[in-house]
Amino acid sequence: MNADLLARAGRPVPRYTSYPTAPHFGAEVDAATYAGWLAAVPPDATASLYLHVPFCAELCFYCGCHTTVARGITPLVAYAARLEEEIALVTARLPGRLEVGHLHWGGGTPTMLGNPDFLRLMALLRTRFAVRPDAEIAIEIDPRVMDQAKVDTLASAGINRASLGVQDFDPKVQEAIGRRQSFAETAAVADALRKAGIGAINLDLIYGLPHQTTASVTRTLNDALALEPSRIAVFGYAHVPWMKKHQALISEATLPGPAARLEQAETISCLLNEAGYVSIGLDHFARPGDAMAERAEAGTLKRNFQGYTTDDAPVLLSFGPSAIGALPQGYVQNLPATPHWHQAVARGELPIARGRALTADDRLRRAVIERLMCDLSVDLDAVCAAHGTDAGVFAQELGALAPLIADGLAVREGSSVRVPETARAFTRTVCAVFDAYLAPHSGAAPDAPPAPRRHAAAV
Repeated sequence: MNADLLARAGRPVPRYTSYPTAPHFGAEVDAATYAGWLAAVPPDATASLYLHVPFCAELCFYCGCHTTVARGITPLVAYAARLEEEIALVTARLPGRLEVGHLHWGGGTPTMLGNPDFLRLMALLRTRFAVRPDAEIAIEIDPRVMDQAKVDTLASAGINRASLGVQDFDPKVQEAIGRRQSFAETAAVADALRKAGIGAINLDLIYGLPHQTTASVTRTLNDALALEPSRIAVFGYAHVPWMKKHQALISEATLPGPAARLEQAETISCLLNEAGYVSIGLDHFARPGDAMAERAEAGTLKRNFQGYTTDDAPVLLSFGPSAIGALPQGYVQNLPATPHWHQAVARGELPIARGRALTADDRLRRAVIERLMCDLSVDLDAVCAAHGTDAGVFAQELGALAPLIADGLAVREGSSVRVPETARAFTRTVCAVFDAYLAPHSGAAPDAPPAPRRHAAAV
């Protein structure tokens, strides 16, 4: 890919874990709105749960998550107690004890919570919700802060999927991102989890980090494959120091350029496919037979704030600072500052900062973008028919696709739009054409205005 095309195709675009995306949430959706939406949830609805723990033992320089360094156990104990209160506030407004098929602990580092607090929270969730026996109960893990007691706690709490943060095994890269983590300690945690009965192991890797090369990411990937994970997520590093000030600790001179990033992404993808993993959407890979691979094959894969998922529950209830929930009516986001979240919950208030009520056009475009993100193709006629809309509504967008089609980043076949396998890395660029909230047809026309600096490069 030549430099000019890479510059056009790799423009900053959203990650599309929702549509509309979080920058377009507003204060018009507040605690009262959320209370009304909760009360309107059908009693027989299935829900999924997300719990955010905004604490880490130390701050990694590359991190884009909402987290802070915990100074001692006191803030963690107080946080767990307040989380119980928020759960009570939300469930008191629901019409009944909803069935739950997916539960995800994220952060931060959720395993920073004390073992008794974690067990108590899991027991509370099972009391307030009807957690199905076959529910997926997942947690994000930093292998550097695990011990056998923590592994045993997770197993006894019913955790059955663990995502291990790896990012990169190269010592030079680790030094540059402030995260020293050996292969041996990562392998030991994976082994301990499996021995405790937690057999579904995911690994998270990142390309585009300082000092990474195609050779170094190949070595990291080979080490990762030795751990035999069920799934691997490979994210492009988003260098946004104007949003995450600590990323300024990373020298931009050490970051791979766009061409090097693309080569790293394509190399990783090829190696994973050669190892037998199935490509899932933009940046996930799974073993054949894994539920995610089966959903991808069937065209029923979903995408939410945790990335690609097999979860198709219509209600996502999220707890903790900055956590985003989704209901049929729209999205809600909690107060991002932990002290403000604490104060609101202590007052007995739903700690909502903002949200977005969905319009009919939002729902239509969300469906188009989700299918592109999950399947790399979408039948516009079928989606429009399902939403009671004439397919002509996308006439302008189809015109704006022309430059992407000419560049080989998209293919139009009748009423369908498809991202060819060779352009998989640029899927978000194609999705951006259907995003009504970006600059006109962002990612499509070479002379379109630059996207706001809240987004990272497409690759």
